[in-house]
Amino acid sequence: MTPLDPTADVLALTRALVDIPSESGHEAPLADAVEGALRALPWLTVERLGHSVVARTHLGRDRRVVIAGHLDTVPAADNFPSRLDEGLLYGLGACDMKGGVAVALRLAAALPAPAHDITYVFYECEEVAGDRNGLARIAAERPELVQADLAILMEPSDAGVEAGCQGVLMADIAVRGERAHTARAWKGVNAAHRAAAVLRRLDDHTAGRITIDGLEYREGLSAVAVRAGVAGNVVPDLCVITVNLRFAPSRSPREAEAYVRDLFPEYEVEITENTPGALPGLDQEAAASLVAYLGVAPRPKLGWTDVARFAALGTPALNYGPGDPSLAHTAGEYVPVEQLRECETRLMGWLG
Repeated sequence: MTPLDPTADVLALTRALVDIPSESGHEAPLADAVEGALRALPWLTVERLGHSVVARTHLGRDRRVVIAGHLDTVPAADNFPSRLDEGLLYGLGACDMKGGVAVALRLAAALPAPAHDITYVFYECEEVAGDRNGLARIAAERPELVQADLAILMEPSDAGVEAGCQGVLMADIAVRGERAHTARAWKGVNAAHRAAAVLRRLDDHTAGRITIDGLEYREGLSAVAVRAGVAGNVVPDLCVITVNLRFAPSRSPREAEAYVRDLFPEYEVEITENTPGALPGLDQEAAASLVAYLGVAPRPKLGWTDVARFAALGTPALNYGPGDPSLAHTAGEYVPVEQLRECETRLMGWLG
């Protein structure tokens, strides 16, 4: 494999990253290349945990900033290798998030003596179950490596700042009935029919709009699956409705659970996932400094990202990276070359 050159132009570097396959669980070749590129920079100390790589400066600065990005991609969709077309770089992971990784590598190579100490984190398995997440492993095993005054997660944000993130709750609501033969349906109670009351309540529900640090987080409560029935000739005695709540970061997981249970007090509710969000933290000095330097109006992050993992460690975190987040995971994902250069230039100026 051709070694990565972090001193190369950011477009060339992004193409090189995209052209190294790294679907979740198969990041080893890319992690090897990233590690090799970073170890060639004498001002960084480099550590490897699994297929995640952490590199740090040690200049004794008053402030430490984390620049983080994941190395993995979702499975390919006939979008490999990369191709350039009229200022847009197409390819698997170009938007989510090898463009951001390229910017981070460029910063590592170009800033031997930054104004702030910097920790660069390139981690595995972000696109799969949380128990495989490389950043989660680092936070659990070596939390000191990711503690800082500010973390910048290079998730695609259209080169704007998306602050904080929503929490996520998943719950199963059980509706009970009584089983019977469909030829004698009147002798049973159809749980699927009774579930209509739950669906109607969800349809009538008005999700909250909660403002934090001047940003409006719109919540959402949605049925995402309905399961009933064991055979075509049996009246179902159980219908399970799976709901997804995206809640504002000002709610704790306990408050989010109470919110759902209070909406459905007469039903059995099983919480299957409950992950906190992250407050925007725009009142923190380092975050405010970056936002002021960028000169952009922050937006709320409507979704969940790994900024929540940093927030759990007490590190304020922002999403800032090239690419339109709505293109993530699509077959036609791309990153605008202009945004690659914009993010590189702005972060180089603030960190330098």
